[in-house]
Amino acid sequence: MKNVRIWFKKDFECRYISHLDLNRTMLRALHKSKIPIWHTEGFNPHPFATFPLPLSLGFRGVNECMDVRLEDDDYSFQEISERLNACLPRGIRVFDVTEAVMKAGKVAFASFTIRVGVPDKPSSLVAAQLDRLLSRESIEIEKKSKKGMKTVDIKPGIHAYKITEQFDVAVLDVLLSAGSSDNVNPNLLIEALTRETGMAYEVDITRKCAALHSVVSSISRFATMAITTSAAPHVAATPTTASASLASRSSVE
Repeated sequence: MKNVRIWFKKDFECRYISHLDLNRTMLRALHKSKIPIWHTEGFNPHPFATFPLPLSLGFRGVNECMDVRLEDDDYSFQEISERLNACLPRGIRVFDVTEAVMKAGKVAFASFTIRVGVPDKPSSLVAAQLDRLLSRESIEIEKKSKKGMKTVDIKPGIHAYKITEQFDVAVLDVLLSAGSSDNVNPNLLIEALTRETGMAYEVDITRKCAALHSVVSSISRFATMAITTSAAPHVAATPTTASASLASRSSVE
């Protein structure tokens, strides 16, 4: 048996299905495709599949992945892509299949592109508001936890960012902490911005890729590759002792 990683995009109407519904959709597609996937044992066998990092409702994902286990080590990766796409809705498209080199459960960071705008307001205003918020030493926000609501500082979870302007919106490319132990949802940033300015924003969020803990490459390399460009009008990177490696395919090509 061989573990493989299936890379896919989640967009269009499928942005608005929950992670649980995505799980059901992918399992049904695996069943209909007749791909030789290893099934769990017991009274209710089902295809073995794991997702490294759930995508929030309404977010677009361009480098999502799912790990499965093949019973046939020689089964064609191209065949997997074609068979799954034939069984999936248009909002979910498989674009690559690779071997699962690193464990998916070690996700530590995620890179997002957040488009923020206000009707009848210039993008320069929104860009300045974002820059002012992210330049603060702390960004405290109410966050829901298992024990109820609590006030947390999300600034340590913002590792790098870049703000640009495109037409009538400000575009924030940001690298955030992700995973089970430390997770900063982009919606918390928008909530903090709304609380500070009192304005209602139109927001579109895309998760570009995730990153895994590694002793090979530093977080600065990830930030340089996924965030910073020399032409950026607003650029910042916060120092960190953590390290990461890309868990993305297209982002490094």
